[in-house]
Amino acid sequence: MTERAREIDLSRPDLREVTGFAAICAEAVLGIFEAGRPDDPRPRRAVDAAREFARGGERGKALRDAAWAALRAARAAQEAEDAEGAAASEAARAAMAAAGAAYLHPLAKATQVKHILGSAAHAARAAELLAGGDRTVGERQVRQAASHATPAVADVLRRYPQAPPGGGRTGELLRLLDAVLRAG
Repeated sequence: MTERAREIDLSRPDLREVTGFAAICAEAVLGIFEAGRPDDPRPRRAVDAAREFARGGERGKALRDAAWAALRAARAAQEAEDAEGAAASEAARAAMAAAGAAYLHPLAKATQVKHILGSAAHAARAAELLAGGDRTVGERQVRQAASHATPAVADVLRRYPQAPPGGGRTGELLRLLDAVLRAG
């Protein structure tokens, strides 16, 4: 029998703060995706949709569709099977996660931390891959993301359990950012 997760106090302004933070993180690496795919607007549209929600827009079908479209762009980029494709895929996943941040659930589950920090973690991994896998680049990107987190974002994060294990290098970057923001 599974235990029901307790509910977290989560307001619409909280969701807007988290989504705005996620959009800033994703926008920082959109150029990685767009450099090799200038005719594919899906990740940028996802970031724009996230920004619109953060500024007071609706959390509805258009936002959800933008997130799914960015995920499809990520999968298409990954098919290139090279370093640039992998970096572009992570950048598109950052955009997808930015739009998906608006769908953070008020459940005390570690997996929900991905809605808060996923965009930043994917952005850090994209930068790292573009730099030939240089881990210091990813870690620097995480610290840069942390500088964009408002006190409200850190407050929302602290309502949830710590980030979950797993997720490869992107998961490591997620946990690093989680630790930095909780300590801050």
